[in-house]
Amino acid sequence: MTIKRGSLLLLLLTSMLYSAPVHAEATPSTPVSAVYLDDRQLQLDAEPLLIKGTVLAPMRKLFEDQGAEITWNKDTKTVTATKGNKVISYHIGEHTVYVNGQPLSLTVPGQISGGYTMMPLRFVSEALGGTVKWDGNTRTVRIFSTIDYSTTVKYGVNLRSLPSSATDSAIQQMLPTGEKVQVIREVGAFWLEVRTKDNKTGYISAKPKYSDYASASLVERQADELIAYGETFLVTPYEFGASTDQTLAFDCSSFVSRLFKDKLSIDLPRVSYNQAKEGKEVGINELRKGDLLFFSARGLDIGHVAIYVGNNRILHTYSKELGVHYESLDTHWMKRFVTARRIL
Repeated sequence: MTIKRGSLLLLLLTSMLYSAPVHAEATPSTPVSAVYLDDRQLQLDAEPLLIKGTVLAPMRKLFEDQGAEITWNKDTKTVTATKGNKVISYHIGEHTVYVNGQPLSLTVPGQISGGYTMMPLRFVSEALGGTVKWDGNTRTVRIFSTIDYSTTVKYGVNLRSLPSSATDSAIQQMLPTGEKVQVIREVGAFWLEVRTKDNKTGYISAKPKYSDYASASLVERQADELIAYGETFLVTPYEFGASTDQTLAFDCSSFVSRLFKDKLSIDLPRVSYNQAKEGKEVGINELRKGDLLFFSARGLDIGHVAIYVGNNRILHTYSKELGVHYESLDTHWMKRFVTARRIL
């Protein structure tokens, strides 16, 4: 009898052990069948989780499909997402997320599951300006983005199938001057994914010539491209009055006009005095990469131009010995400084 009781007790304990939940907090209580953004089903990299009534979805797809640019710090497990002037910062696992520096609480924190970083879908979508609906019958999540046709085409531009002007990027249609589009997201420095009013999506050039769209993130990327292109001409000889239809030699203003034309399709006047009338004036303490700085030279009120590259440095040319080169914006130049203009 004692042996039988011991066997029954062992059987009961074994049954309890194997029926106990493991990581119940991270196990989806109910599957999510699909997630839609407007009328398009999102192709997620991992199955969404449903925890305590909160749907968590793969981070990168969730942010990028709603037009946000993200950076991920794997060491600190911190994601930073930027969309227009909105910045979201979050450390995975915490109950606090920061939107433009303001702390907000999460009911269910983000987590890493199966190698994927999962974020609360409703919070992310609403923080990016959308609304979220849950259909309990079909177990479907629908995200409705804020459709804002506020970007105006300034110059007829091709709507392409890919963010490229190569032959494999088909031209879907020409968008005429005055057409209104919604910018879905920025793709690098030179392309925008957009939606037209007849609900077509594609890519248009992000160069300032083609639309009035602007954001701090796009400006910074375009300025980086402009400066990187200028760097390819380091030590190129200086020649006063150099022709603008070649790159074997430059003077200060032909160098600047060539860079803006080639990289950003922006036409600037030939001489620095007239270039100083373009864009808008900015203070010396407001400088950002890509701004133009104008100085007195050769007895002229404005006779020299340089590109500000950040960290109190400029890129320019004026010397046959140095050619195109970087230089500090030191007291020598500040004594001759006249004005700064923002073109981007």
